[in-house]
Amino acid sequence: MLVTIARYSLPYEAHIAKSRLDSEGVPAFVADEHTINMQWLLSDALGGVRLQVPEAHVDAALAILAEDREQDLVEEQGVDATPCPHCGSEDTEYQQIGRRWAFLAFLGLDFPLFPVKDGVRCKQCGRVSPVR
Repeated sequence: MLVTIARYSLPYEAHIAKSRLDSEGVPAFVADEHTINMQWLLSDALGGVRLQVPEAHVDAALAILAEDREQDLVEEQGVDATPCPHCGSEDTEYQQIGRRWAFLAFLGLDFPLFPVKDGVRCKQCGRVSPVR
């Protein structure tokens, strides 16, 4: 019998998790992906795309998915952090600037008037700056 261990809004997210489990030798299956691909607006209403494993592998699968492998990726690929122009900290993250206003304008006018720009949000000082 298969047990659902995770639910995702989009099929590609479930396939990333499935690939992680497959690489560790845990059999995993993605359910409802075609339904969500056909009617993606109903994803949350239908419970999303389900990631399932056999009952005997539930504990191992949950432990594998709970692992934080970010440090391994940083060591292998390196970090390309954009420094904050205000405080100089490299503890920044990507953020879109103007997305909320563009969405509201699109809802009201059916036409996107506001451009969305790439930016960085500093985790130290909290300021958002456009990427140059």
